[in-house]
Amino acid sequence: MTGSYHTCLLVDDNYIDNFVTRRLLESSKFAENIIVTESPTEAISMLESGVVKPNVIFLDIRMPLMSGFEFLDAFDKLAIDKTGIKVFLLSSSFDPTDIRRSSDNKYITQFIHKPLTHKILEELP
Repeated sequence: MTGSYHTCLLVDDNYIDNFVTRRLLESSKFAENIIVTESPTEAISMLESGVVKPNVIFLDIRMPLMSGFEFLDAFDKLAIDKTGIKVFLLSSSFDPTDIRRSSDNKYITQFIHKPLTHKILEELP
């Protein structure tokens, strides 16, 4: 996979997970730009202001202050063009409720169990 996307936004409160995922995305040449934030509220602000216009968002579910699902509620309210933005939930959760909620959300393209791998990246829709 070479530069399939222009901009990828990674939202996860865990520094180590971000480090590993970013390295994987870079080595796979997944996107030209990879923006990483540990704060979902910061990600919402970046999206709202237009500082970041991602094609893909990798989003953790379990984060303090704002969960991935709360992020998606805030994302839904943003007055931005969401066309063509793929959201992948990237989580270590095996909670059936999280998986069901992800399948019910119109923005979520796919639920992915951590860790992200080259094989998973190759199989993304």
